[in-house]
Amino acid sequence: MSPCPSFDRLLVLPHLRVQNANAISSPLTHGFPSMTAFLGLMWALQRRTRALGLDLSFQAVGVVCHDYEEQISERGFVRRFRLTRNPVDKDGSTAAIAEEGRIHLELSLVFAVCCERWDREPDRVEADLATIAELVAGMRIAGGSLVPSLRTSLGRRRPYLIDLAGTEDDQRTVFRHARYRLLPGFALVARDDLLETRLTGLRQQDPTASPLDAWLSLVRIDWRHEPAADAAGGKGEWRNDRRGRGWVVPVPVGYGALGGVQSAGTVTNARDATTPFRFVESLYSVGEWISPHRITSPEQFLWYAVSRPDDGLYRCRNDYRPMQDPSASALEYDFD
Repeated sequence: MSPCPSFDRLLVLPHLRVQNANAISSPLTHGFPSMTAFLGLMWALQRRTRALGLDLSFQAVGVVCHDYEEQISERGFVRRFRLTRNPVDKDGSTAAIAEEGRIHLELSLVFAVCCERWDREPDRVEADLATIAELVAGMRIAGGSLVPSLRTSLGRRRPYLIDLAGTEDDQRTVFRHARYRLLPGFALVARDDLLETRLTGLRQQDPTASPLDAWLSLVRIDWRHEPAADAAGGKGEWRNDRRGRGWVVPVPVGYGALGGVQSAGTVTNARDATTPFRFVESLYSVGEWISPHRITSPEQFLWYAVSRPDDGLYRCRNDYRPMQDPSASALEYDFD
């Protein structure tokens, strides 16, 4: 597995308010957008900055969610998306309702960047940050629109840099102080290790268990009823087996190829006729929402892309590793 690419600064876009972002991130998940959407934003932003002459190189992206409001109805046990009816067709007939999920977000984006010009011309940093903020204001974030903030003029939501110069210990010290500016909120990190642990436990009980079985059993809410211990006719109690194991969620982490690469222009109705085409399906794993103050290094919550075309894999990676605390390990990560 490739490590996170090297970088010398963190570019932080704090407390962005996004309206109507895509809440259906894959055929099997909904809620917070997929990390592929934020990697796509990172690459689009890099192309636009370079078109303006900024020699910025974007290496990875981290996301901290401060608030969210999924557009769903909460009446009853079943929750439904709040859908909109499209305008009438050309003949005046009623158009079909397009099934789409939307979510309002307040989040901070943290980009790992490299820029030699900022070392040579430090007086250009403020102007470049203002240019980046203007570019992002006109872009889509996970399909959603950026809402201007009234507090931008106060300096609370302006982009800023975290310089990670010096030794590794110096970088950790700088980051430890900077991470508190991302509070309150939660950062999404990868927990592939939990999926592997769960699969091992299931196969001890059923050798035919598949990774899909482990994924489904890991992310569901395991409420179970325990009868009363005495024979006096007690009602017993309901218990949640996930309590104390963290905020674990199912996440799409990229795409797997369904076939070979097709030449550009050979696939009918392809969006881009000048780029080779390949049919893919979503790849899934599990993630965990953790508070930024529990992150000890920027690499722990940064996501980056790893492409292996020969193996048909195009996926997002994150290098988070849980703290090796034996006393906490048995409580939080023992799934059996």
